[in-house]
Amino acid sequence: MKSVLKSLANSIFLVLFIIFSSSTPLVLAQCEAETKTNGCHNYRESMKLKIIAIFAILLSSMIGVCLPLFSRQVPSLKPDRDLFTIVKAFASGVILATGYMHVLPDSFNDLMSGCLPENPWRKFPFTTFVAMLSAVLTLMVDSFAMSVYKKRCGKALMAEANNGGGLENTNVVPIDNFQHGNSHSLEMNDDVSSQLLRHRVIAQVLELGIVVHSVVIGLAMGASGNQCTIRSLIAALCFHQMFEGMGLGGCILQAEYEIKMKAIMVFFFSATTPLGIVLGIGLSKVYSETSPTSLIVLGLLNACSAGLLNYMALVDLLAADFLGPKLQTNMKLQAWSYVAVLLGAGFMSLMAKWA
Repeated sequence: MKSVLKSLANSIFLVLFIIFSSSTPLVLAQCEAETKTNGCHNYRESMKLKIIAIFAILLSSMIGVCLPLFSRQVPSLKPDRDLFTIVKAFASGVILATGYMHVLPDSFNDLMSGCLPENPWRKFPFTTFVAMLSAVLTLMVDSFAMSVYKKRCGKALMAEANNGGGLENTNVVPIDNFQHGNSHSLEMNDDVSSQLLRHRVIAQVLELGIVVHSVVIGLAMGASGNQCTIRSLIAALCFHQMFEGMGLGGCILQAEYEIKMKAIMVFFFSATTPLGIVLGIGLSKVYSETSPTSLIVLGLLNACSAGLLNYMALVDLLAADFLGPKLQTNMKLQAWSYVAVLLGAGFMSLMAKWA
């Protein structure tokens, strides 16, 4: 679990370092097309709204990610119940729409901006290229993590079987029957362990993509001086973080972490957007949303996050559930789950009008 913590922390610090190190020359590289000051630009008013946004988004993020974690106290919301499956499908639709309707368009806007030179930024689709590489890289992490674990777990189980009390039972149970029962129990244990590991890999990789995206969102809000934009973003981002948190919280619940690890993952998800806002406020004097350096850095980060979120939503969340035995053997539950996915994706797509 320490490796997970380090990877999340390193990702945040990497994002912060890239943005901070590239922020110094931003004043010298202002885009001529930058929006001029208008009636919506008021430093005091925008600062008040940013402070409100920090606490409102923090609270809504905590509520969203913690709701599934307390579902074990509600019998109808336990992971093996139908209602949990429907709620998870809704949250998966939210995550899918976040990648396609929020993060990917932001990356297109940044990397295809008129503030960047036409060659190479508008000559080549960097957004989809980076998103594709990010999805493949996510698949590699997912695949290698499972392979390494299965190899180690398989060796450990075989060693346990060979060192077990097989010799003591030879006078009572026939060798063939014992070996058959023992191998069957090993397969059962291996399946349970593999499924648990898969849930943990999904939770960790999903949080990594959300963390990167959340820092970028917070940075943009914190650096903005447009109070009209900030006012509409507060409500939209509160809903966005709450429903995205529900999807992540469901994955954390299925991963069956200890209390300490759950608290750490909840903290990282809840604090990254407010942290990004604070960082944006600190860099607002030297940060420009329309400077070439800023557009390139944030555009590439958004493209990476979009590829990761789209892969996780389609492969590890939706495909895993809809092609699994529970939904394949229950057409009524499958139909309601599709309705939930469409509602979640539709609701989050509507949020793209404001955020």
